[in-house]
Amino acid sequence: MREPIIPSLTRRRLLTAMALSPLLWHAAKSKAASVDPHRIVALEWLPVELLLALGVTPYGVADVPNYKLWVNEPALPDGVIDVGLRTEPNLELLIQMNPSMIIWSTGYGPSAETLARIAPGRGFNFSDGKHPLTLAKRSLVELADLLDLGPQAQRHLAHFDETLERYAPRFKARGDRPVLMMCTMDERHVLVLGDNSLFQQVFDHWGVKNAWHGETNFWGSMVVGIERLATIKDADVICFEHGDDALYQRVAATPLWQAMPFIRQHRFQRVPAAWFYGGTLAAMHFCRIADNALGGKA
Repeated sequence: MREPIIPSLTRRRLLTAMALSPLLWHAAKSKAASVDPHRIVALEWLPVELLLALGVTPYGVADVPNYKLWVNEPALPDGVIDVGLRTEPNLELLIQMNPSMIIWSTGYGPSAETLARIAPGRGFNFSDGKHPLTLAKRSLVELADLLDLGPQAQRHLAHFDETLERYAPRFKARGDRPVLMMCTMDERHVLVLGDNSLFQQVFDHWGVKNAWHGETNFWGSMVVGIERLATIKDADVICFEHGDDALYQRVAATPLWQAMPFIRQHRFQRVPAAWFYGGTLAAMHFCRIADNALGGKA
């Protein structure tokens, strides 16, 4: 006759299974007090921004070199550990680092089950496909609740709202001329930002229309052939840099580019990098960029 299962062993297995489940972290906000805020790793750049908005320096960040090219601001503090690619972080390094918490963008990178074997964690969505800025505010409050940093979140959001209102009058004299937001991807393609992008939600607050009326994806962007821009006849264009000066110079030398209406009308500007898929800090950085390029100008 087989021996009955020892109750204590069953209990240990149950506790182990629960400890590996990301659902445990989602449900147990009481564990927030056990999280060391100095040992939180962010595997995608939106979660990095959420931490920085709360005044928390990440312990580790994925793909630091490209963060500096594409995100630009907020700058990463010295001493942040690079933990590998955003899609494929170095899991061995993460285990050695022994973080108190791992945060990521939902659907991007390793599975929640894989990361749960290393540390408690939480994924955050960038967008609902329509209002990424609204969702970013909600994500900030949710993370603040987990870390017991509610007052910091409220102060940041108040500062964010004040920033949006402060720049709004600078765009009232523009009339109805729309703005195209883009960046170069290679010699034949550009990325354009659509109506459901993070930065367009800022522009919506100021009454600035988007010049791109073509297709966009869930993330509010689309990679298209450069020739598609020739249909944009009367618009201001801002082109975000990302360490691509040499690429842009090759594009700018082509007859196609020189024939673009916005080039011939001198309504094209290259502007500093800003992260299209960020949150409130990226949006505030965009406010400054947009004001420097277009604010107070007809």
